[in-house]
This record gives sequence, structure tokens and C-alpha cells, in this order.
Amino acid sequence: MRIDVLTLFPKMFEGFTSESLLGKAIDNKIVEINIINFRDYSTNKHHKVDDSPYGGGAGMVLSVEPVYNALISIDGYKKALKILVTPQGVTFSQEKAYELSNVEHIIILCGHYEGYDERIRDLFDLEISIGDYVLTGGEIAAMVLIDAITRLVPKVISKDESHLFDSFSNNLLEHPHYTRPSEFMGKKVPEVLISGNHKLIKEWRLKESIKRTKERRMDLYNKYRKESNDE
Repeated sequence: MRIDVLTLFPKMFEGFTSESLLGKAIDNKIVEINIINFRDYSTNKHHKVDDSPYGGGAGMVLSVEPVYNALISIDGYKKALKILVTPQGVTFSQEKAYELSNVEHIIILCGHYEGYDERIRDLFDLEISIGDYVLTGGEIAAMVLIDAITRLVPKVISKDESHLFDSFSNNLLEHPHYTRPSEFMGKKVPEVLISGNHKLIKEWRLKESIKRTKERRMDLYNKYRKESNDE
């Protein structure tokens, strides 16, 4: 998988792309991440990438020209899936992460200022939001997308099945986990988990996932019931 990121703050991605699973995936050439400073593509003598909005109003608006120039400089940009991170986009989900993990080439634009020149939207295929709140810029949102997507790419996680039971993967929150010691401050690990009976363990985990989802996320629980016909 290849991901190109258009940003005004490339240094924000340095630690992100060099550590943890993503860093290993890049080192092992499973994932390729290219960080592009689209300020370098501004034709303004001061390398400005924003301007005041037509019609007046507060804030500055990201200009279309430097974004366009940076975009067309990317090899294969026409065939790539081009994503705009914006609070106005569709809400990101685990389901969408799975879908995007099958895309060979993704380009992500990190916005700034008051908003985008509307003509920038015409250059992109998909608008995604990571939640109902506003960030200073799109870099953190882009990192969320990249992390959630790339961990699902085959061979990024050594045991691919380990993400199949993540929260949200089946409309359920993940079941409780325990490790050593078996007892801590009077609280013991459930007996079923040390029983060695894998069938009972599997049943317990599903039961606990359903219980936790019902208690914490009724919206997910209702979706689980509907899709599993568990009425």
C-alpha cells in the first residue's frame, strides 16, 4: 500500500511514521508513506497557500492552486483514491478502515485555516471526518486514518486474525482481557479463562462483548442485533 500525504507541517509525521507497527511496516516495505509539503508548490513569491474569503468573513481560506499543483505532481494521482479530511465528511469507522485497507494508492490532504476553497473538493473523491469536533489542522486526522487503515493491511500485524475481534469489527465492543497475576488485590481472573476449555472461553468472550456493548453503546448493540438476527 502507498499513501501520499499533502500537508503544511511535514515534521508532525516524523515520529508517527518511524515508530510502532507503522514504522516496522515501512521498514519492511509493506507500506509506503510519502509526506509532501504543498507549500513548496505555491507560485506566490512568499509561498502563501491561503487568502481572505470572497464575500468577507473571519479567517483565511486554503487556496486551490498550490493543492492542485502538488496533487498533479504525484505519480499515479489520477488512479489513486483521493481523500479530503474535513468535519463535513462521512464519519470514519472500522468498516471504512477495512474497505480502505484494500486500496493500493491513497492520497490524503490535510487542511488548515478557516476551510477549503470549494474547488479543492472537486479534486478529491472522498471526504472523511474522524468525529464531530474541530482540530487545528488535518494532520492528526490523517494520522488516525493512516494508523487505522495500515494496521489492517496483510502482514502489518504478524497475526492477521488478531484484528478480527477488535472493537467495532462485528458491531460489538471487545471483551475484557486479563493477564498475570491471576489475582490482584482480591480480584481474580474469571475461572473460565484458565479452564483450558476453548469452546467455553469463546462463548464467554462473546457473552461479555454483547454485555459490554449493551451497557456502553446501545447504538452498536441494536445494529448487532439487527445484522445477526438476534432478536
